[in-house]
Amino acid sequence: MALPWDFRPLTGSRVGLELLRPDDFDALYAIQSDPEVCRYLLYEPRSPERVHEVLERDAAATRLATGEDFVQPAIRDATGRLIGTMYFKLASVEDRTAEIGWLLDPRFQGQGYAREAAAVLLDLAFGELGLHRVYAELDPRNTASVALCLRLGMREEAFLRENMWFKGDWADTGIYAILEHEWRRRPQTP
Repeated sequence: MALPWDFRPLTGSRVGLELLRPDDFDALYAIQSDPEVCRYLLYEPRSPERVHEVLERDAAATRLATGEDFVQPAIRDATGRLIGTMYFKLASVEDRTAEIGWLLDPRFQGQGYAREAAAVLLDLAFGELGLHRVYAELDPRNTASVALCLRLGMREEAFLRENMWFKGDWADTGIYAILEHEWRRRPQTP
């Protein structure tokens, strides 16, 4: 594996992944305080104070070197506007495994932005970083995220029934994953 890796901007045809900046606060707060966006996330809608804390923490996460290191870059459209964030965490250096996730402003959902941003990170993961496996853990009721996993060529690896006490009720967890050789052999989509 090519570690450590220091974050640098990454680009797709319509999106760029860049570090979060202080001027992203308003857009990030709008996303992370939206009850519908947070419906399937591990947290409730966030306060302005909590979004400030998260913004500072995530903007400072710039290096992947050891297990549990993460980056949470901004997804920016062609104008440079923040439309969401990606999450990429080294789960195990020894096993060459990482976790991926995404969060998108509802106004930009269903337009392929999350798929493109995730594909940019998967290209990095299986190319320069030399990872073997990338997975996503999600609430299986989040059908948009499940569909995105499938569009990326990920497969369902596990369905954990009622494994988590989540927002006042038992909830399931779906685990989707893709291996390096599967990513390389997937059909290319525009």
